[in-house]
Amino acid sequence: MKKLLIVLTLGVFAVAATARAATSDLEQSVRRGEYVARASNCIACHTYHKGPYAGGVPFGIVNSPNITPDKETGIGRFDFAAFDKAVRQGISPRGPMSVMMPPSYAIMTDEDVHDLYNFFMHGVQPIDNKVSQPDKPVSEAAPREVRPFAPAPGENPVVARGRYLVEGLGHCGFCHTPRNAQGVEKAQWASQGKDFLSGGGNYAGWIAINLRGDNQDGLAGRSVGDLTEFFLTGRNDPTAAFGKMIEVVETSTRYLTRDDAVAMARFLKSLPAKDPSQAPFREDKTVARQLWKGDDSKPGAAAYVDSCASCHRTDGSGYARFFPELRGNPVLLSGDPVSLIHIVLQGQTLPGFKAAPSSITMPPFGWRLDDQQLADVVTFIRGSWGNHAPAVSAEDVRKVREDKSLFPDPRVFGNSSVDKLLNTQP
Repeated sequence: MKKLLIVLTLGVFAVAATARAATSDLEQSVRRGEYVARASNCIACHTYHKGPYAGGVPFGIVNSPNITPDKETGIGRFDFAAFDKAVRQGISPRGPMSVMMPPSYAIMTDEDVHDLYNFFMHGVQPIDNKVSQPDKPVSEAAPREVRPFAPAPGENPVVARGRYLVEGLGHCGFCHTPRNAQGVEKAQWASQGKDFLSGGGNYAGWIAINLRGDNQDGLAGRSVGDLTEFFLTGRNDPTAAFGKMIEVVETSTRYLTRDDAVAMARFLKSLPAKDPSQAPFREDKTVARQLWKGDDSKPGAAAYVDSCASCHRTDGSGYARFFPELRGNPVLLSGDPVSLIHIVLQGQTLPGFKAAPSSITMPPFGWRLDDQQLADVVTFIRGSWGNHAPAVSAEDVRKVREDKSLFPDPRVFGNSSVDKLLNTQP
């Protein structure tokens, strides 16, 4: 009898240990899945008014679905096969999904998809939120072939990890790669040519810049360290995030491990220039000397001294990790000036994060600069200190200022008079 009790006791302990191990394995998988969700920035497209991952973000006639584990309105009834098909192939139980579901997820590894599934099923709070959708499934995307990522033969493992994060989870090409007439990215992967990450279109008044090694409008002047700090904090010595990239840092890249941020930077720095003929940026101190001597006769110079120089300095050097450098800044050297016009009109704030707690604010100047004045100062910035970018016209500024999709309420520009600001009607 004593032997039997010993055997039964040992059996109970073994079952309990197995259960604890299974629980521990699931918990680890959920934690890994949460990291994959952050690296993939799922929360950005699937969070609106009702809570995290509850969906409802409008994309034209399509709204992002509820991906919480709610059994009636979310994905609580999805088995792994249905979840995998939705994530990697872009096919939900209703049929093909919108092109807004990044096709790059097709290269996610089996382990990452399993961990992501466990996170959504066991690590996300169910939210009852029925999201309206068109009567018929909407899709402009070609069928997606699942091709789990694997490093290329002889590829540096750090660069390979960065490539997986950039090409796959981070889906950077979704915004930073040009698209063809059908709205499809001209290159899905780095192996498909130099269009990949060579600069995308206009997204809500912000241009997705060239992330390749071009000397003028690319990342030739940025180091691995610069890019790493940018991913983790939204800033580095020469620049700071603005536009839609603030949201990407806020909801995704600041959660990366430093090793992964370095890997992404290493991969981006491995990309050759799309246009190798671009000459390296060379600083020209002529304008800085003129402003130092009090010569602000150049169009836009006086407005720059009055409104910009206190933060960006008369030589365009800015202040490290706080106010961006304007000389040689690839954002300013882009052919399309809409990002620069946009931020001068409206201003913006980069919030502080744990790794960089101070916020950075660019005030709006739309209230104090008319279209011609703003065009002059933007042209001045794009053509000083060694910058050589095309001039901007008052008409260019007017089009941005009057774009109701960007600025439905003129109060966004601010006003020198509090009474006028409060009384201005949308």
